[in-house]
Amino acid sequence: MDKYLISIVGPTGIGKTNLSLKLATNYNSEIISSDSRQFYKEIPIGTAAPTLLELKSAKHHFIHHISIKDNYNVGSFHKDANIQIEKSHYSNPVVIMVGGSGLYVDAVINGIDEFPKIDPEIRSLLKIQLSTLGIENLQIELKKLDPNIYNSIDIKNPQRLIRALEVCKGTNKPYSSFLNREKYKTNFKTISIGLKAERRLIYDRINNRVDKMIKNGLLDEARSVFKYRDLNSLNTVGYKELFNYFDGKWTLEYAVSEIKKNTRRYAKRQVTWFNKNKKTKWFEHDTTTAEIISYLNDELLINS
Repeated sequence: MDKYLISIVGPTGIGKTNLSLKLATNYNSEIISSDSRQFYKEIPIGTAAPTLLELKSAKHHFIHHISIKDNYNVGSFHKDANIQIEKSHYSNPVVIMVGGSGLYVDAVINGIDEFPKIDPEIRSLLKIQLSTLGIENLQIELKKLDPNIYNSIDIKNPQRLIRALEVCKGTNKPYSSFLNREKYKTNFKTISIGLKAERRLIYDRINNRVDKMIKNGLLDEARSVFKYRDLNSLNTVGYKELFNYFDGKWTLEYAVSEIKKNTRRYAKRQVTWFNKNKKTKWFEHDTTTAEIISYLNDELLINS
């Protein structure tokens, strides 16, 4: 039988973890997490990481395997995940991958573009430029240096702007010139499935999940990492809002409402990202596991 990666995608709170556990049980498979927030061992509550019971029900990889203080990025994950998938395929032709971090999912399935090493001083100067002159200044500069990438990335995301600009400045070439140079090949076939729901239902689930996180101790968890607030790993929904509460800038009620709002916005971006993959088979969130397994079994036979 050929080797397969079953990739489960969809917005946060839709039920991906639950489905991955059921599929892992059915196929006796291991699970690769592609949720970049769940990599960090110090913040399990705010990242909705699988519970200890869930982790014991199937073998997981890339859950709590690094610290918030570690320097880990999509390139590192791309390399590590492919190594682990190959190892997991030794014992089973089917491996499950689950997560809502679109960039990390795509890295495994489609590969990543290789960039030359850039002098870190350039990034430091760009960060100063951002803090002193504002994001619009970076946007204008990127539009001049690489109009193609300016029109294709989220120019409201300062990290994406800085990444593109540091490559332009460090190489004297457009960032876009390094993209899609070679066709990426894997030694496995990917079957991509997604879970979807009406937007109102997704938003209700998100609001309830945040309330549950607060009840389960998110405040104490955020307070325990507050001194590391400047780390990029903590520049994420659920923590940056509570840091403002700890600073006395916001009330707790407002901070929680902002977590809900920003998580809903994140879910909307996830849907947009994953809809770009036309090969994904979408199922309603309440589709029976038996129906999904039936579809997967047919795909496994067709492609074997």
